[in-house]
Amino acid sequence: MTKKQRDYYLYRGLEIIPGFLVWATFIFAITVSIINPLLGIYVIIAFDVYWILRIAYLSIFLLISWFKYRKTIKTDWWNFLQHNQLKWQEYYHLIFLPTAGEPFEVVDRTFSNLAKSKYDHKKMIIILGGEEGLKDHFEPIRRKIEEKYSSVFYKILVTLHPKDLPGELRGKGANLYHMGRQIKKYVDQNDFDYKKLIVSAFDVDTITHPEYFAYLTHKFLSHKNPYQTSFQPMAFYHNNVWGSDPFTKVVANSTTFWLLTDLARPDRLFTFSSHSMSWQALVDVGFWQNNIVTEDSRIFLQCFIKYDGNYQTEPMHIPVSMNSPYIGPFWKSMVNQYKQMRRWAWGVEHFPYMVWRFSKKKKIPLKKKIIYIWNQTEGVYSWATAPIIILIMGQLPLYVAELKGTTNALTQNAPLVLQTLMTSGMFGLLIIAIMSIVILPPMPDKKEYKKFKLARYTLVLLQWVVFPLTMIIFGSIPAVDAQTRLMLGKYMGFNVTKKN
Repeated sequence: MTKKQRDYYLYRGLEIIPGFLVWATFIFAITVSIINPLLGIYVIIAFDVYWILRIAYLSIFLLISWFKYRKTIKTDWWNFLQHNQLKWQEYYHLIFLPTAGEPFEVVDRTFSNLAKSKYDHKKMIIILGGEEGLKDHFEPIRRKIEEKYSSVFYKILVTLHPKDLPGELRGKGANLYHMGRQIKKYVDQNDFDYKKLIVSAFDVDTITHPEYFAYLTHKFLSHKNPYQTSFQPMAFYHNNVWGSDPFTKVVANSTTFWLLTDLARPDRLFTFSSHSMSWQALVDVGFWQNNIVTEDSRIFLQCFIKYDGNYQTEPMHIPVSMNSPYIGPFWKSMVNQYKQMRRWAWGVEHFPYMVWRFSKKKKIPLKKKIIYIWNQTEGVYSWATAPIIILIMGQLPLYVAELKGTTNALTQNAPLVLQTLMTSGMFGLLIIAIMSIVILPPMPDKKEYKKFKLARYTLVLLQWVVFPLTMIIFGSIPAVDAQTRLMLGKYMGFNVTKKN
């Protein structure tokens, strides 16, 4: 066997591990529930207690991030920057906006928002990236955008990603990779200082907070090592929130609050979706990886490995907002939502990458390796298994015990105990439900919204009753789907989330 063949089988073995653990857990849960239902009841009670404690633990971090967020958005960062960090004038922002067939209205709204940012627009270089395969759709949009905004910013640059390049996986990562390489030519030709360029990679529907670039510049200039740091904002999905159905709203808000807990724990924070970083670091690692699905978080690992573990993600408690997968018709929106969650769950591809790469990088501290591998493994494992285990083992061992006539104090009291534990867990959900109302953008100034204003806000609160259902349909199942595909070697392509 050649070294290349041996490496292939070793790497495939690593890809199998996450899915194997998930299915082994399900088989264990069902087997125990049938063979020894009393043991199954003990296991699910212990498991529920663990999750209640975990929810309480995560609620602390959620509240920490929440208060930091409330404080951050009340500060006039543009004014602060102008009076306290005068070197900001030496820096330019490179803003990458890859497209994949979105309508003009979506692209225009993003440019309009950037034009309203409380920042010097002549320090902003916008890169609009099209796909050659969608050139007929992209070209009219590109022309309209340039005509409308070319005088607003320092420069609007346009790239066109060639189709069917060898070795690439068609998607956002490949487009960003091409955009980065093209912009490097522009940067070099115009003698920009690499260390004076700050990169932001956004989805094309990303709406930034008015103070985003001022706050980012402050964080960059005040950081002790900004050239080996990514900057991660909060992710809201509010662009179309008032027209969305309860399911997409709950799933979107769940993502927001999950990220909030991670923002309070920088030691485990990866980049996610929209993020910012130094141009110097981006060039050092050769830009975003062009043959994977989850390039947004992989870019952090590329830098972490490149700099021997001396790289981090700095939390930014300021929001950017994007579209939820809601596109109108209910079932189409549900399919769109499921595919988005499955694509995010495909982040499990980082596990074999980390183990493989970390094993070859002796300079990365062992403690850091263990922390990141554990956080990644435990995160994708819990995502896939926890809701389904709670559902299966909350019912199956009790049903089997009843069939077998196994009656004792435990079987009689278990339903009440489990119900009490689940009710206790609702406290954390109540906190999130209240916060989800506070962070909502203003309601559209339309008659149909004003007429039922109170009812709509009440619905936002009540919609969280579907959370247990969304945890399974749009949480566990797509995560199991993704990990099973990786285990079987059925690799996913990049599914573009449709946006209206």
